[in-house]
Amino acid sequence: MEFKDDEVYAGKDLGGQDLDISAELIENYIRATGDANPIYREGSPPIAPALILCNEVYNHGDWYLPNIFGNLHARQEWDVYRPLLLGDRARTRCTVIERYTKRDREYIVNEALVFDGKGRLACRGRTHQSFLMEAVPARLEAEAKNKKKERPPHPSTIEGKRLDPIERKITLDMSRAFSGPSENYHTDEAMAKQLGFPKVIVQGMLSTCLVSDLMTRCFGEGWTRGGRMAVNLTGIVWADDTVATRGTITGVSPEGPHRRVHVIVWGEKDDGTLTLVGEASALTDER
Repeated sequence: MEFKDDEVYAGKDLGGQDLDISAELIENYIRATGDANPIYREGSPPIAPALILCNEVYNHGDWYLPNIFGNLHARQEWDVYRPLLLGDRARTRCTVIERYTKRDREYIVNEALVFDGKGRLACRGRTHQSFLMEAVPARLEAEAKNKKKERPPHPSTIEGKRLDPIERKITLDMSRAFSGPSENYHTDEAMAKQLGFPKVIVQGMLSTCLVSDLMTRCFGEGWTRGGRMAVNLTGIVWADDTVATRGTITGVSPEGPHRRVHVIVWGEKDDGTLTLVGEASALTDER
């Protein structure tokens, strides 16, 4: 079987790049996410945020489907194996690993691999981007109604030890720092309206960075050397929304000489709208 050059298929290589983990790159991440953990500026050398290269999937190759009207970042998975360090020469590679259909939407899964300065795998991300199979505004309205009908129990009802939440207002400047410098529907309101959105929509990846912020604060090295995340992006975050990122520890399981702490995580806006729901985990030596 042969694939056309412009076809999006599982196995399509999207390329990658070599880049320096610089102080400027770290500072831009802090500015874009509000995650100013001291470990990013201290140490010899300091470590970079676990998701410092979270947007690599958007920097390589032509993997979006032609109809981008109403497209959404639907799901995100992360596996963090080791931290990148200030001064590292990192290497990335992106590949389409899956294409599937669900509820009249097509999904493309882009896997990004990030290697540290010694060529070791530091992080793996899998981004599920969804596309409407027909560009009709009514489809977006119908989806919103169906989501309300199918809403599962609120994650706050799950019993366990609560983590201290992170509450953050996602300003337009943050969205521009995260999704710029080019003009797009995450940075420019006119472009957002062209794609069926009433105003600037904050990139879904930023919500996953807030979960990483939460897990780094609570578990430190256990997140940067063994973190996992699998979350569904359930609600749109608009510029100037305030989002609280929360977590509840639901259990602990053995993993070699260590233990893995399992956490239900979610993002919630002031009006109670859930923006993200899923699971995360980190390693610990505590008993």
